[in-house]
Amino acid sequence: MNAKKISLSLAFLSLVALTGCMSAPAGLDLSSVRHTAKATYIVETRPAAGYAPLFKMHAWEVRVTSAAGQPLDGLKISVDGGMPQHGHGLPTQPKVTRQLGDGRYLVEGMKFSMPGWWEIKYKIDGAAGEDNVTFNTIVNGRPAQPAAPQLAVR
Repeated sequence: MNAKKISLSLAFLSLVALTGCMSAPAGLDLSSVRHTAKATYIVETRPAAGYAPLFKMHAWEVRVTSAAGQPLDGLKISVDGGMPQHGHGLPTQPKVTRQLGDGRYLVEGMKFSMPGWWEIKYKIDGAAGEDNVTFNTIVNGRPAQPAAPQLAVR
């Protein structure tokens, strides 16, 4: 490889590394509890371990209630997401693998390939209809200080 190609390659890699460090937008809503887009459901989510590790497969829990707060079991939930600032999706295809009762579901196969702002999107389908919700999270691979809140147990 000649010096010009090496220089271009290094410049490209530097640019990629810098874009991985983009700051999240100011005022980004990082709440772990949200209403779905049409207010059909209330959804709460968190990493099962209390934080989202980098480069490792891990699980999340999601809890869904009716708009009135009643836990909902038997829903069909799909998971998607990605990094809006980078224009790419999740590097894996996470899925709900188990119903845990009391409106709680286990999502396995989650993985974040770099630190930064990620979106986690849930599409929920149940007797009340289909709706969706998007959560923002900042991934740095370390437990949050103080510890991440636990899902409410009812």
